[in-house]
Amino acid sequence: MTEYKRKNVWENLSSDQEKELESLSKDYMDFLDKAKTERLAAKEIVKYAKEAGYVDLDEKIKSGKINPGDKIYAVNKNKAVVMFHIGSEDLSEGLAIVGGHIDSPRLDLKPVPLMEENGIGYLKTHYYGGVKKYNWTNMPLALHGVVFTKNGDKVEISLGEREDEPVFYISELLIHLSKKLMTKPAEEVVTGEQLSIIVGNRPLLDEKENPVKKNILKILNEKYGIEEEDFITAELEVVPAGKAREVGFDRSMIASHGHDDRVCSYAALRALLDIKETKKTLVGLFVDKEEIGSVGATGMTSQFFENSLLEIMNLKEEFNLIKFKRALRNSKVLSADVTLAEDPNFKDATESQNAAQISHGVSLTKYTGSGGKGGSNDADAEYLSEVRLAFNKDGVIFQTGELGKVDQGGGGTIAYILAEYGMDVVDCGTPVISMHAPIELISKADFYSTFTAYRAFYKNIWQEI
Repeated sequence: MTEYKRKNVWENLSSDQEKELESLSKDYMDFLDKAKTERLAAKEIVKYAKEAGYVDLDEKIKSGKINPGDKIYAVNKNKAVVMFHIGSEDLSEGLAIVGGHIDSPRLDLKPVPLMEENGIGYLKTHYYGGVKKYNWTNMPLALHGVVFTKNGDKVEISLGEREDEPVFYISELLIHLSKKLMTKPAEEVVTGEQLSIIVGNRPLLDEKENPVKKNILKILNEKYGIEEEDFITAELEVVPAGKAREVGFDRSMIASHGHDDRVCSYAALRALLDIKETKKTLVGLFVDKEEIGSVGATGMTSQFFENSLLEIMNLKEEFNLIKFKRALRNSKVLSADVTLAEDPNFKDATESQNAAQISHGVSLTKYTGSGGKGGSNDADAEYLSEVRLAFNKDGVIFQTGELGKVDQGGGGTIAYILAEYGMDVVDCGTPVISMHAPIELISKADFYSTFTAYRAFYKNIWQEI
């Protein structure tokens, strides 16, 4: 009789694995620095795909044929990507899918954002996803996104990341005058309408009304060719400024904006690119809007994945409705999203025996949801066994995890959406400390374990073990 004990990844690495871990971590940090928004993440993923020989689905549609071994990607409105590595078997036999999301909690500019008050210029924001509003004050912020002019010209904006660029800022009441404020619930300490970013203070000379605002508009016009009305047709996001950084004397961890869920998405991308040959078709799915319920034209519910699969089946001359339904029903999925790592400072929120522990590997999460598993996929035991065997074949170090104590709260992923087709789905992702904070924290060891888990899934999930 043996007791179940988690393994620490650091204690079980070979020298070659440690080198691979550090190389992948460096690449991932570079990805984070470039992929500050879902648009930028999609752009980077496509860049990786093209370098690996993947071809745009639209090009394949024009050529009229798909063959086993082909590598194909499709982009949805510049915010979501799907990649297919076509196997030698019929698609109706099922696909191996690792699906994550590339959006993250942030602040979005309102359609009419620019204002001036007390000689300070502001841009009004609307927070996106689940955030603690007070977390976003008193830090350097960057601005990324696109603006369309009245002529329909697209202008890309990225400001605040380089050392020679200005940053933006959200103020907070000084401690000396916060006696009353400190008695309020945390939800009310900073309101949504107070999350306006400071963007200037210098007036345009000889202007009597809103001189600071007019000076900002002058700068925007000179630098980007945009006018105030153009904000109506803009998509601009506010995120923490600065690069991903190693944490600790031992450089064992990574602090960055956007680990949720770019860490799982990047691990899935690299795992997919690592597979050279396959019988089953392999899919990497990188979607948008998960943080607000997977809705909209770029979320998991948009049917972008399903429509792309239909196009591929048609080109492979495998399409009919029955085969399409079979392809979905027979597929096996890892819902690649992060989970919490138990934080020693806040143990009252977790149940240690069933909470993921930092540096003990990717977390296999049978169910997410809230309270009585509300909103959860809840994977069955048969599929958990298949995944476990696939991981064990490659010696993947993994653990199980839950999103906090039963009565504490909860959260969800894209798992339940794919499960609606009858697919086998289980959540499997990297443990994170300070999840949904502007800057989140992960262990390099858990990131590496996530990569090895996804690679093992692609290689082994269909094999007889």
